[in-house]
Amino acid sequence: MIFYPAIDLKDGRCVRLVKGDMNQVTVFNDSPANQARAFADAGCQWIHVVDLNGAFAGAPVNAAAVRAILATVTVPVQLGGGIRDLATVANWLGAGVKRVVLGTAAVKDPALVREACKHFPGQIAVGIDARGGMVATEGWAETGTLSALDLARRFVDAGVAAIIHTDIDRDGVLAGPNVAASAELARAVPIPVIVSGGVSSLDDLRAVKAQAGSGIAGVISGRAIYDGRINLKEAVALLAA
Repeated sequence: MIFYPAIDLKDGRCVRLVKGDMNQVTVFNDSPANQARAFADAGCQWIHVVDLNGAFAGAPVNAAAVRAILATVTVPVQLGGGIRDLATVANWLGAGVKRVVLGTAAVKDPALVREACKHFPGQIAVGIDARGGMVATEGWAETGTLSALDLARRFVDAGVAAIIHTDIDRDGVLAGPNVAASAELARAVPIPVIVSGGVSSLDDLRAVKAQAGSGIAGVISGRAIYDGRINLKEAVALLAA
């Protein structure tokens, strides 16, 4: 199981939001590249990056910060936020991103996911961000009537490398991840699931690790790292054991 430290980008800086609210922002580092280096130095195998401005704009906004991260570290980078067409997917993968995350596009343009998987096998993930079990899009600003499970099932035969399942109500509030919902999703589809939202301690990681048999393959954490609640080296070792 892989531990993914998160770098959320807003206005070129490394931040964390509360439940995806762009008005509830805490800046943790003015240099995302330096933050990425710290994660790599701690032994992290992947880094999860989100262009928050891009998620709302529907197009990349923090490209300079992402490129600085790519130029600084050699560990693979997983990137989401504002990626809504095949050209943008190709541009980021060509720039050195190892895996692109499609969230809003997976709901509004599922054909793009299938096309991207066909052109870039093993490099496309689907981001399923849910509020009360229902999928939210456009930087979590819109919640529809499609369930997380139904969305996941749409891509069972598409060749998706991973599903990133985020419980929005737990994101950034250190309330613990929704392990039950993520495990249910992982058992329902043959696609590896990465848990996101609310991870606050090593005990939370142990709870996720206990569900490894369900198909959960990784955990994303942000605020708990920056607050010092989770020791990076211990987290990486715990999930890798």
